Amino acid sequence: MSAPPETVAGAPGNVIETRELRKVYRDRAVVDGLTLTVGAGEVFGFLGPNGAGKSTTVKMLLGLVIPSGGEARVLCGSPADPAVRARLGFLPEQFRFQLWMTAEEFLNFHGQLAGMKSNELRTRVPQVLEEVGLGGRGGEQLSGYSKGMLQRCGLAGAILARPQLVFLDEPTSALDPIGRVEVREIIERLKGEGVAVFLNSHLLSEVEQVCDRVAFVKAGRVLQQGSMRELMGGVIPVSVRVDRLTSELRAALQGIGEIHREDTNTPGRADLDLWLQSEAQVPAVAAAIHAAGAQLYALTPRRPDLESLFLELIEGPAGHAHGGHHA
Repeated sequence: MSAPPETVAGAPGNVIETRELRKVYRDRAVVDGLTLTVGAGEVFGFLGPNGAGKSTTVKMLLGLVIPSGGEARVLCGSPADPAVRARLGFLPEQFRFQLWMTAEEFLNFHGQLAGMKSNELRTRVPQVLEEVGLGGRGGEQLSGYSKGMLQRCGLAGAILARPQLVFLDEPTSALDPIGRVEVREIIERLKGEGVAVFLNSHLLSEVEQVCDRVAFVKAGRVLQQGSMRELMGGVIPVSVRVDRLTSELRAALQGIGEIHREDTNTPGRADLDLWLQSEAQVPAVAAAIHAAGAQLYALTPRRPDLESLFLELIEGPAGHAHGGHHA
């Protein structure tokens, strides 16, 4: 069995710090030198394709899996320390509920496991049920709950003991659009109370709306981490539609910015994404299209989005994207 990792000398204000964290299963490194930091009261998005090592990383940070090497520090202590783990909340993606219990019984049970006193639970349980949209439903058996209601109940369990750091693994996967909005509001409320949230999600639009910073992980390593502004390096994506994309026009546009997507499959139309360093370059794009003799149908600057950055980083070669902090 591997020895527990050393702990990082934590910087003030960081609730998670890892350095070259590794987990090897049968000679395969699932997490391979992962380095990241999460600040207090920060909503942090942890993004990557399936098999990138996200779940294993979360389990190591929770003290559920012993790392094979590297360093980890959570809430200024070791993830293996019960005093640290008592201040953590966790909602796994596939949680196994005690379906024979009512929601109130379930929360009381988990609250007792967390060391909460019965008089505290009497006031706290109805409070968290109300927060997650299950007010008045606590007396119902979990076996009668829908998948979305179970997800809400799991979220109530994650925040029940007023943790300082909450890990949420796909928290909106079973919810309808209204439920997703409510989860975003819960995350914002937690942030307002100074609670840090470590969020795993495939729904990039959700992450984009709630996260202060994100990390992109691939094959167990962090490719980049930072705020959206840092990761995009000040780049402005522009959508362009013309009647045709000749080699002359392509060369002219690449002289102004970087082409990141081309679609020439529709006869009489070509769509592309062009990344510019400044909005002042937009008129030059229009002039280049006119000079090449092409017809311009659309020229639309848009704000940076996680989806384009995710695809660029995960599907393209590692480190190819602009700016950001390479780990």
